[in-house]
Amino acid sequence: MDTASTSAYDDVRTAPRALATEAVHAGRDDLARQGLHAPPIDLSTTYPSYDSRAEAARIDAFATDGADPAGPPVYGRLGNPTVARFETALARLEGTESAVAFASGMAALSAVLLARSAVGLRHVVAVRPLYGCSDHLLTAGLLGTEVTWTDPAGIADAIRPDTGLVMVESPANPTLAELDLRAVAHSCGSVPLLADNTFATPVLQRPAERGARLVLHSATKYLGGHGDVLAGVVACDEEFAGRLRQIRFATGGVLHPLAGYLLLRGLSTLPVRVRAASANAAELARRLTADPRVARVRYPRLGGAMVAFEVHGDPHEVISRVRLVTPAVSLGSVDTLIQHPASISHRIVDAEDRRGAGVSDRLLRLSVGLEDVDDLWADLDQALGAPRERQVAPLREAIR
Repeated sequence: MDTASTSAYDDVRTAPRALATEAVHAGRDDLARQGLHAPPIDLSTTYPSYDSRAEAARIDAFATDGADPAGPPVYGRLGNPTVARFETALARLEGTESAVAFASGMAALSAVLLARSAVGLRHVVAVRPLYGCSDHLLTAGLLGTEVTWTDPAGIADAIRPDTGLVMVESPANPTLAELDLRAVAHSCGSVPLLADNTFATPVLQRPAERGARLVLHSATKYLGGHGDVLAGVVACDEEFAGRLRQIRFATGGVLHPLAGYLLLRGLSTLPVRVRAASANAAELARRLTADPRVARVRYPRLGGAMVAFEVHGDPHEVISRVRLVTPAVSLGSVDTLIQHPASISHRIVDAEDRRGAGVSDRLLRLSVGLEDVDDLWADLDQALGAPRERQVAPLREAIR
């Protein structure tokens, strides 16, 4: 049985390696010495222990600081060896001491908010846009938090004695707006900065290197990369990770071991997938920018596989006409997805707040995959409809 934990193979870590190398090897460094090539999947929910005194001591230690219990696993809600491999790998890619995985991105964010609320720091400063459900969780105060929305220049002034967190997303969902994370982190002072890095992934940026204490991912997206796993993860220092593990244990927002396995497998191709999809996205952004049927195109300076664009016509008609591109919520898969944020991902955000954050009713969000770029363009071209000149031709005839 595999009993590896995040600390079980620290002794085989090597000198710093390139990200592409870490993506393939992190979390797997101990396999060869175990006579294994592929990581095993440990599906156990509980584990035998004949020393109940030692078990009690380990549980007491976990209750103190949330550190991974030394020795063999105890119980599935406390931790799992397969999930621990993914956590180790993601922390290595993000350049943090630790990472804690959850059942979804929203479960991960909820754990962070609960961790800060538990010490009396219920106030959050946030910059729009964020993912729609993140926005709703903060605005609705479902976890007892209070939020102050501000622009990046107003962060320092918005911080109060009870502020426990500053939250940003860059590039942002769905407008792809970018922030200077280093400047934002400076504005936060001693308040932890949480940066949602779902769109960029550690391939394009590592927020911890720019001052973020917490890095959030909806691992459902690019980290998994194939549209078949639901997960979230927070990369952070070990002190905060301990608190998150305690909350995960208490609330039960654990990641299933099979999901942990799929995520670890997904990380191995993450750099290749992100770079190939980004090349497609950049080319589609170029073609969309030159198209008279498109009013505006947003594509990050950072790059990436996401494109947002506003159409002159009816965005719902574009959605209804795609054939190769899949009209669906979510993003980050190997195939290309398109959705209308105002109707789906950001529908839960108040319409005025949504528009104020740049999420117009004509905005479409495109998650570009690995298909041939000419095939993707052919589908978008027909979905956009007739060129504007041809659309007004009948009117010209009628005027004559």
